[in-house]
Amino acid sequence: MNYDLPSRRNFLKTAALGAAAVGLGLRGLTAGRSGQNMLSAPVPRSQDQKSVMGLTCEPMEKVRIGVIGLGMRGMEAVERLLYVEGVEIRAVCDVLPERVAQAQKIVTDRGNPQPEGFAAGENDWMNLCRREDIDLVYACTPWELHTPNAVYAMEQGKHAAVEVPAALTLNQCWELVNTAEKTRRHCMMLENCCYDFFELATLNMARQGIFGEIMHAECAYIHDLRWLKFDREHGYYDMWRLKYSMAHTGNPYPTHGLGPIAQIMGINRGDRMEYLTSTSTSQVGLSQYAVNTFGKDSPEARQQYELGDMNTTLVKTLRGKTIMIQHDTTSPRPYSRIHLISGTLGIAQKWPDQQIALEPDPHHWLSKEKTDQLLQQYEHPLAKKVREKAKEVGGHGGMDFIMDWRLIHCLRRGLPLDQDVYDAAAWSSIVELSETSVRNKGQHVEVPDFTRGEWEKHTPLGIVE
Repeated sequence: MNYDLPSRRNFLKTAALGAAAVGLGLRGLTAGRSGQNMLSAPVPRSQDQKSVMGLTCEPMEKVRIGVIGLGMRGMEAVERLLYVEGVEIRAVCDVLPERVAQAQKIVTDRGNPQPEGFAAGENDWMNLCRREDIDLVYACTPWELHTPNAVYAMEQGKHAAVEVPAALTLNQCWELVNTAEKTRRHCMMLENCCYDFFELATLNMARQGIFGEIMHAECAYIHDLRWLKFDREHGYYDMWRLKYSMAHTGNPYPTHGLGPIAQIMGINRGDRMEYLTSTSTSQVGLSQYAVNTFGKDSPEARQQYELGDMNTTLVKTLRGKTIMIQHDTTSPRPYSRIHLISGTLGIAQKWPDQQIALEPDPHHWLSKEKTDQLLQQYEHPLAKKVREKAKEVGGHGGMDFIMDWRLIHCLRRGLPLDQDVYDAAAWSSIVELSETSVRNKGQHVEVPDFTRGEWEKHTPLGIVE
């Protein structure tokens, strides 16, 4: 995924100009080195805060959107959102004026009014957030801007949708939660993998009891990104992903695999992640790639990288379930998110092939024909409703469109979102917590309860009808 907005260095230098930068600093970004589990206990709510679990807001006939960050993901979002009924793109923002002009043309070419453009410096996105004709701020910016974007948008009375992960530190996670509870605005992390077809089908099957009680799950983000990290022309803006790999270890990108698993297992609704332990291999892949690509005496090859090739994090939930999360973006291996669901009556996994095994013959995978029949039988109602449109519009096979469609549907009808701020915080907290554990030889680290006990009062996410 490619984004275009200020670099980490420039942002840290200028972000103090806006309230969005509260809590974002070098100390927070390196907190994982301390070995301390900062803020693991619930932080008391202030008098002006109230739980937003199951939050409903006023319905709106049209959802007026401002898009921040017009790199690969942001430009794709502009194109997709125009296919969703009830959407008006009112403003677009990027530090590169040519990207703003390109996005404006995409909108007008579809017969829509030209959105206002914002490209007057690194903080012009704040001016977009302050516009009175914006209902939803949709941010596709580099990692370190996700929390500032969302916080500032909510403080201006806007709903916020941000790319993954929503936060890089525990402080940022709490900042998202506290701001949402104060402003009573939606804050959704745009975890598109929750809307992939197999993930939706297995969610439906789990709710129908096909797998029995889910006891264990495995998930991952295994994606060879070596060339993209080093590609200065077509890669990540200001090399932000490579720079993160220089300074951090652990799992910096856990939510693609974890999000769908967390929904299936009722995390934050009936159960919660209690603690984790994490370990990483040594870093070899980036250095070897740099030597082979740029030469052994190149600056790229001489650079030190912190991010281990493979990180494995094991989570224990309060109800006694386990989740394995892996991250590897530097090894030459096929893409996989694993997505393995293991219950008392059977198992399903997505990679390398979609496979299901069930009682009374759990020792053998079902045939492809029977697997396909089951997946068709338990196709999620949401996927069934918008499948054809999603395939037509595209976006990672259609899951991006389903995500956007569902978000707009809920906002227009005043419904709770499938992913709320507590999910954004809990899933993103793995970033810092895994690094803390890795730097302390796999020591277990407690996962904060961002819901402050509300998880016990709510049932797992149901089937969207």
